[in-house]
Amino acid sequence: MKFKLISDFKPTGDQPQAIEQLYNSIVSGNKFQTLLGVTGSGKTFTIANVIERLNKPVLVLSHNKTLAAQLYAEFKRFFPENKVEYFVSYYDYYQPEAYIPATDTYIEKDLSINDEIERLRIKTTSSLISGRRDVIVVSSVSCIYGIGNPADFYSCIFKIYKNQKITKENFLLKLVDNLYNRTDDVLKFGTFRTKGENVDLQLTTENETLRITFYNNSIEEIYSYNSITGEKIIDYDEFYIYPANIFVTSRNKIEKAIKEIYRDLVVQIDYFKKQNRFVEAKRIEERVNFDIEMLRELGYCSGIENYSRYFDGRPPGMRPFCLLDYFPKDFITIIDESHVTLPQIKGMYAGDRSRKETLVEYGFRLPAALDNRPLRYEEFMELVNQVIFVSATPAEEERELSKNIIIEQIVRPTGILDPEIEVRPSQFQIDDLMSEIKKRVKKRQRVLVTTLTKRMAEELSKYLKEFNIKSDFIHSDVDTLDRVDIIDNLRKGKIDVLVGVNLLREGLDLPEVSLVIILDADKEGFLRSERSLTQIAGRAARHIDGKVIMYADKITDAMKKMIDETNRRREIQIKYNIEHNIDPKQISKPVKSLYEELKGKEKKEYEFVEEKKLIAADPVVNYMTEEQLKKAINEAKKRMKEAAENLNFIDAAMYRDEMFNLKKIYNIRFKKNVQ
Repeated sequence: MKFKLISDFKPTGDQPQAIEQLYNSIVSGNKFQTLLGVTGSGKTFTIANVIERLNKPVLVLSHNKTLAAQLYAEFKRFFPENKVEYFVSYYDYYQPEAYIPATDTYIEKDLSINDEIERLRIKTTSSLISGRRDVIVVSSVSCIYGIGNPADFYSCIFKIYKNQKITKENFLLKLVDNLYNRTDDVLKFGTFRTKGENVDLQLTTENETLRITFYNNSIEEIYSYNSITGEKIIDYDEFYIYPANIFVTSRNKIEKAIKEIYRDLVVQIDYFKKQNRFVEAKRIEERVNFDIEMLRELGYCSGIENYSRYFDGRPPGMRPFCLLDYFPKDFITIIDESHVTLPQIKGMYAGDRSRKETLVEYGFRLPAALDNRPLRYEEFMELVNQVIFVSATPAEEERELSKNIIIEQIVRPTGILDPEIEVRPSQFQIDDLMSEIKKRVKKRQRVLVTTLTKRMAEELSKYLKEFNIKSDFIHSDVDTLDRVDIIDNLRKGKIDVLVGVNLLREGLDLPEVSLVIILDADKEGFLRSERSLTQIAGRAARHIDGKVIMYADKITDAMKKMIDETNRRREIQIKYNIEHNIDPKQISKPVKSLYEELKGKEKKEYEFVEEKKLIAADPVVNYMTEEQLKKAINEAKKRMKEAAENLNFIDAAMYRDEMFNLKKIYNIRFKKNVQ
């Protein structure tokens, strides 16, 4: 099936030339190319058009889960008839295993797996393995971490069809071998139950329940049905059942792996004893023997990923299998916000290696644990086929890799220009700043002010309030949910001025902001680099009266480059508007909270959520009965799962913390452990 882009819009501005150039570059066989698109120029729509023309499987890589979720939603809207999948880390909470030698502190691995995200991950691998070409996978950098061997995953797919000669017992054995679990309770993904001649299976690849009916040692019916009403949905003549876990393997491979693990255990014990490190020798012996026993009995053990090299049959030092191995060879990679995403990919390996080396050195893990790791940057670059970097401010890495293939997208469909840039002396900057703010407030417009320190952001916000200017501050110490409220309040006019340290990091989309003020613009460093200044200025690029004022006593190289580039872009935009008789139009975007954006619910419910999350700190908890506390814990758990299912990870994390706090209170008050 081919990609089919569905949209009410047509490419405008310089989108058509960007689409054409990117398409031609890919078809010509160039490995790297960069789309340099200014804020608000419709880069995602451009990429969607390129995807439709290329008709190749696509990996869209983002540097965090929230942005990945937004991209996933956008591509789902653009390609409703094609496969758009979501692949991010499935942990709601993750504390990696670690050891701190200085204090002799061992930190055991602690985690909470999100079942819905795990299902989406399996659905992703299933779509890629299925052979379909119209697949877009939106992923975080978790795609470079080790997962199961695609050959093993593929070999475990099995087909069923009507009138197939197979006993119900043999069918159930196949399900168990593919890591499905039997249950007599409510079906969850990856589980099955049997009653009479019917087997009900909750699929890992779709949100539907499958029923297989047997008669006379053969399959009589295969259909999906509504698990609530029992109504039949689709009748199938044949159906492919995919494994319930990415890390599926055979019993023969488990037995072979156990032998190799034991062999390496003997070598490691001998290594420690020769160094007279008997504590480490005893530690590794006890731990690995326990894991081997679990593998023999259950086919699984805690921390099984540290033995992945044995199951995959990889030699020491060889990279693990990852999501990229599931793609066909000619797939296209889109790296969004590449100036942030590439450094993140580079940093993953070193941090993981350092932690694991300590665990191996002190006898907590076998050396094979070092091969359960993310890809090195060089390995990632070898695995990708052709890449499009997407950024408003591409770094030197992307520029060098792309050579001369840097496609600019400077004209906005709305005709809005890049903001004017003005440099003013820092003397009396606060008085001047106050004057500029009052002008914008009179026009019912919003202002962003960036400082270099958190303390200054807080003090300036306090100072503005003394003059009856509605203001607030935002920085990394402000709670995530509080940031959401602050940004909503700015857009709704409850506050007029937002003061922050590095406002670009929030990825703010604020059409109401007409003025961005940068204090201490000449203080060179990361926060005042050319890239940072450009990103900060971009916050005013969605307003027809956009303006940036930089207070400085000298013009640094970073400032000069940013000003020159902005002026160059403005000239191009003005020329285009004149030639095409375009009058800039102010962007009008409904004011919704982040919660509403992700879940489509009313603010009223969001406020209820905010109030609800404080129950663990409320004195009323001390007067709750045991049953009332249990009910509160279950309610928090239920809401956590609902939020995660809707890709609202901020609320999911909030409810997770609420659940943990309530459990602690329950355990202390009633001297019991609640699960």
